[in-house]
Amino acid sequence: MDFTSSRWLPIVLLICSNVFMTFAWYGHLKFKDKPLWLVILASWGIAFFEYCFQVPANRWGNSVYSAAQLKIIQEVITLSVFVVFAIFYLGEKIRWNYVAAFGCILAAVAFAFWPQKN
Repeated sequence: MDFTSSRWLPIVLLICSNVFMTFAWYGHLKFKDKPLWLVILASWGIAFFEYCFQVPANRWGNSVYSAAQLKIIQEVITLSVFVVFAIFYLGEKIRWNYVAAFGCILAAVAFAFWPQKN
């Protein structure tokens, strides 16, 4: 089996990508005293590493998943990474309605991977 055709490789790469993305997009919220231009440059620098994981994840992942399935996987990973980030880095509380919304998104994942009759 080819390394790049693994079903798990795109998921691992998407998790790495989303950790960088979350810090690029939201990490600066703890540094509100810094100039906006500086946090934009820092975010761009972090986003470079996000793309270094995201592009191969989608390129290789498309050999085992459809583009729609990759996008849905990515969204679930994004929310999962963000929840951990928001709790532990930003110190936010997760409310019941956030959990309910996440459950709805997980239901959408189930529909996207539902077996199709050809």
